[in-house]
Amino acid sequence: MRVELLTVGDELLLGDTVNGNAAWLGRRLADHGLEVTRSVVVGDHLDVIIEAVTSALGRADAVITTGGLGPTYDDLTRDALAAAAGVALVRDPDLERRLRDRVARAGRELRPMALRMADVPEGAKVLRNSAGSAPGLRVELPGGIVYALPGVPHEMRTIMDEAVLPELADLGARPVVARRTLRTVGMWESDVATRLAEVEAMDDVRLAYLPEPAQVKIRITVTGPGAAARLADAEARVRDLLGPVVYGTGNESLDRVVHRLLAERGATVATAESLTGGLIGAELTAMPGSSVAFGGGLVTYATEAKERLLGVPADLLAEHGAVHPDVAAAMAAGARDALDATYGLAVTGVAGPDPQDGRPVGTIFIGLAGPGELSIVIAPRLPVPGTGIEVRDVIRRMTVVHALELLRRVLLGLDVDDRSDAAQTDREV
Repeated sequence: MRVELLTVGDELLLGDTVNGNAAWLGRRLADHGLEVTRSVVVGDHLDVIIEAVTSALGRADAVITTGGLGPTYDDLTRDALAAAAGVALVRDPDLERRLRDRVARAGRELRPMALRMADVPEGAKVLRNSAGSAPGLRVELPGGIVYALPGVPHEMRTIMDEAVLPELADLGARPVVARRTLRTVGMWESDVATRLAEVEAMDDVRLAYLPEPAQVKIRITVTGPGAAARLADAEARVRDLLGPVVYGTGNESLDRVVHRLLAERGATVATAESLTGGLIGAELTAMPGSSVAFGGGLVTYATEAKERLLGVPADLLAEHGAVHPDVAAAMAAGARDALDATYGLAVTGVAGPDPQDGRPVGTIFIGLAGPGELSIVIAPRLPVPGTGIEVRDVIRRMTVVHALELLRRVLLGLDVDDRSDAAQTDREV
């Protein structure tokens, strides 16, 4: 079954609201073996909505719309569906009664405009909204079925799970399909795809690449008989081809992997951050129970703070400035000792938009101090995409990833120099 999504709302086109509904629906449908072939956003214009619905049904078996079912005059989805079906809008007495009861229970006065939510295209099936006021609608049109859902996220999700997905399952929509998402770090998207060319060539196997700063998620989809077993084969081949850059599956984020490795070893980490301003610490405290492995962090943004709080030698700072490999090493050791942790993880560098201490934007040093004499400093060669605040944000986020990846590799006993072109490092010990 081919499904298209149609999201309605001027606020989405103007960028006032992020289209989270489409993202959620895409994931939810994929989880149930349904493939979304197209997702379209249109404004609050009757003729545009009508054209978008009829056009989508020329390609897909079902269309799911969100938005445009509220009480105001710019909520036009129900009107558009009635026009597309060639029928009138009629007042549903049961819906009207529910609306009146809901408003009465809230101690409010019912506005006549609110009764628009009780108007439905003649012959449409009402999809009960147990989470709010505006009902969903199921309308049969030439070419397929339209499921119209409210734009309020929790209401849309409720109707989707309670009414739409069970019906799609009853229609036999679910094909034989198996999916798995692998997470990689430190490799360009194009390099990942190049290495996986032979997997791409496998019958009924599809790979999708979802890039993030310094990371790429790979979604493997296998269809047809024996999908689960063939997925296992495809995943094994992907892991063989990519090696240790694969660090997790599904929703297993890099910080969770690091936490698990630390906990398994009874170890802790403390951080010292300059350019990232606490982002590594925030990442390491995102999951519940993180205090087991995270000993704390120091944001030593100013040069003086590196000396005063971490014990970085004043003559080192005076000679080389704050952005230097020896400074990163000293910061890491200072964090480890100050917070009595097993490992100290530190970052210093130039996030931009201007150079610092003669160093260009994108110069990063990451230090790791561990038990005994362990002291490693790497300098990831980060790309500098464009200029301005966007560059600064990307560099900071990539630095967080590279810092956590350094710690992961050390905990696993991997060679910190064994990295892809996207994460080449200059190493100093």
